Amino acid sequence: MAAKVLAIVLAGGEGKRLMPLTTDRAKPAVPFGGMYRMVDFVLSNLANAGFLKIVVLTQYKSHSLDRHITKTWRMSTLLGNYVTPVPAQQRRGPWWFAGSADAIYQSFNLINDEQPDYVIVFGADHIYRMDPRQMVEDHIASGAGVTVAGIRQPLSTADQFGVIEVGEDGKRIRAFREKPTDAVGLPDAPDEIYASMGNYVFTTRALCEAVERDAADKTSKHDMGGSIIPMLVERGEANVYDFKDNEVPGSTDRDRGYWRDVGTLDSFYDAHMDLINVHPVFNLYNFEWPIYTEQPPYPPAKFVHAWGERVGRAVSSMVSPGSVISGSLVENSIVAPKVKVHSWAHVEGAVLMEGVQIGRHAVVRRAILDKNVHVPEGAEIGVDLEKDRQRYTVSDNGIVVIGKGQRVEP
Repeated sequence: MAAKVLAIVLAGGEGKRLMPLTTDRAKPAVPFGGMYRMVDFVLSNLANAGFLKIVVLTQYKSHSLDRHITKTWRMSTLLGNYVTPVPAQQRRGPWWFAGSADAIYQSFNLINDEQPDYVIVFGADHIYRMDPRQMVEDHIASGAGVTVAGIRQPLSTADQFGVIEVGEDGKRIRAFREKPTDAVGLPDAPDEIYASMGNYVFTTRALCEAVERDAADKTSKHDMGGSIIPMLVERGEANVYDFKDNEVPGSTDRDRGYWRDVGTLDSFYDAHMDLINVHPVFNLYNFEWPIYTEQPPYPPAKFVHAWGERVGRAVSSMVSPGSVISGSLVENSIVAPKVKVHSWAHVEGAVLMEGVQIGRHAVVRRAILDKNVHVPEGAEIGVDLEKDRQRYTVSDNGIVVIGKGQRVEP
């Protein structure tokens, strides 16, 4: 008999470093790649792998996230499959989730209802493809209490990650440390470390015992990576799963093993730029392992006018349905649905979210424009960064970010 598996997606992240994109929504609900929301990537990985009992734990400004999941992620109920958002229910007392481990502790009823043999606990705000079946199979074969997904990164970058240090067998975790400056390389690759991907597979008993024990510790931060995993490491019950061994159907040599934590505005922008190369670093056009999302009844994208220099065209860009490129030039950009770029405008290296309007003769360079931002005729964004800093958010790498519905000055 096949093992019973419940998937829990942790989607309560506040995403402060993505402000202003998270001013009005939870981080997993932030639009990505034109058509998608961040949460669609983890949910697609689970659904493609056949794990169809999924609960999404939400908390921070969750309305748009709840609405998206409810409208989009509908499973056949005939076999008891579901994807459902679950807010903090205060089952343990009058308080909200105090951390990711506390979120699971307060949601034990979900585990008790399903009685799974194993529990997948994945984050909701990373961009990647992964076949979780292979990680679950590896976990079952190991007999460990928890298996942690690790992605190989240069040893020199260890102080940027939660680092998994392994024993001589290359599997058993001997230490789990946050951003160490004295990390040790891997047994088979001294110049590399395992960075934690924030994805875990638990044997149900081990998860419940660890979370209950953590809940009783008043000094704990009640965090999965900071509290639960170190506890199981200390008990010798934690293994690592090497992400490079994960084979996703339809992946290319170029995008195999891609994973990006889009926790900052610059990494969010860079991840978008990864999509638009001729041979993309992350390939959305893998139809063997699709990324699912809501598909509204929008018409195809339209490119209009061919009079002299008034030619609607997009180069090295992705343009979503319902958008109109009217007598303007769009280069190296991501264009979401219902965007209109008016005549003689020039958009270069930009991420335009749904409903953005770019006026005539406007210039937008190296910018992220959230939903329903209207750029008036002749306005310039990303041309004079000192001027932009006085009005908008500008990232460390000079990306201009304009929040949802924010007024743009002429």
